Amino acid sequence: MVNEPTHAPLLSIVVPVYGVEAYLYQCLESIRADIPAGESDAVELIAVDDASPDGCGAMLRSYAGRDGVRVVHLSSNVGLGLARNAGLDVANGRYVWFVDSDDWLPPGTIAAVLDRLRQHQPDVLMLDHLRVHEDGRREVDASSHLLRGVPGVVRLADQPHLLRVQHTAWNKVVRRAFLDELELRFFPGWYEDIPFSHPLLIGAEKISVLDRVCYLYRQGRQGAITSTRSGRHFDAFGQYERLMDWVARRHPDERLQAELFELMISHYLVVVGNDDRLHPHLRRAFFHRVAEHYRRYLPTGGYPVPAGVTGLKHRLVGRGDWLAYSALRQAHRVTGRLRRPGPPASPDAGTDEDPNRADATTTRAAEPVEATERSDALAGGRLP
Repeated sequence: MVNEPTHAPLLSIVVPVYGVEAYLYQCLESIRADIPAGESDAVELIAVDDASPDGCGAMLRSYAGRDGVRVVHLSSNVGLGLARNAGLDVANGRYVWFVDSDDWLPPGTIAAVLDRLRQHQPDVLMLDHLRVHEDGRREVDASSHLLRGVPGVVRLADQPHLLRVQHTAWNKVVRRAFLDELELRFFPGWYEDIPFSHPLLIGAEKISVLDRVCYLYRQGRQGAITSTRSGRHFDAFGQYERLMDWVARRHPDERLQAELFELMISHYLVVVGNDDRLHPHLRRAFFHRVAEHYRRYLPTGGYPVPAGVTGLKHRLVGRGDWLAYSALRQAHRVTGRLRRPGPPASPDAGTDEDPNRADATTTRAAEPVEATERSDALAGGRLP
């Protein structure tokens, strides 16, 4: 059941909801309270109840019918990507913004977003964010500096470093007709932002950057996939296959493919190296799947190799050398434990921590490329 609006808004904010009873009120109220006076017709809020097993459904029913709030109740759990699609299907706004239900917006965000959409009328509006930890500490994302100093409206060819900004859905506001032109939807499974976020920037003729913190990204919530050991991390392979297929069909550019290849391998290395994601008995199989993708997608002209240890890991993947990679990983962890103050870590403690996270219950944004490894990705040479 969906309550229909009586206007065509400029912006639809879609919030998929599952298992976030403790955070939902903060998220929704940060949006509702931030809509400027006189702009109620410009913004609609669509909350999608993805058959949440807690009290979220009842909370959303209490919101249904309020000004600017529409609620979609799904009869069964479909996961984050398909829940976003359900919200997109009923969205009436010229632009759509996917906001995760355990995150929230800082004051003044919506006014700034509306102003920029009207001023630049972009295909994609990129936003900055802060990471907020459970103790309240706020942290700048390692890729945020890439948003600095981008003038006016640009294309990716003009500012290629934008491809290295955290590739999530929630840091982009997208023109709805542009989504249709690219034939983009979310796929099921974890890491669902991979075949969605990159194509937005690749296909856009008009990209605008709002160099302002517009999103507060919650860290450390129980159930995050970055702290959940599961075979579902293998979903990343299918998502990257979809991305590479889309690029090959729509934008067969060798330089672009080389950039995406490096990002893909670096992302895989974060997953395979993090003890919080893979059971030890799955790590070897994951590594060999990475090596298979390396051989399948390696650009004929090579690609930009990261510097340092990450670059060495790339080379070991290229050789399919699990034993050498495993030894390097263990040595890296021993060195990390010796350097870190405080109580000793367990022998299996991970040090390839990815500061980006997604939800372990298919309710969060997909896992972006690990920011600290990305930042030096062009420092090395090209690997043939």
